Amino acid sequence: MRYAIVIERTESNFSAYVPDLPGCVATGATLEETETAIREAIAFHIEGMLEDGMPVPPASSQVEYIEIAA
Repeated sequence: MRYAIVIERTESNFSAYVPDLPGCVATGATLEETETAIREAIAFHIEGMLEDGMPVPPASSQVEYIEIAA
């Protein structure tokens, strides 16, 4: 599966979440650490859903960038 993630810089670290998996979040001191942490969080989140007999939502979010004139 391939899920879209959002990574945001905070004052002291980075945080990430998965729009298609509510509650699936991770943080890290660096961008690379955050990417690794959210990858692990997704696997753990899906594993928990399956163990609880919950359906795993399909990836449906899209990420697009648009340019605007400043």
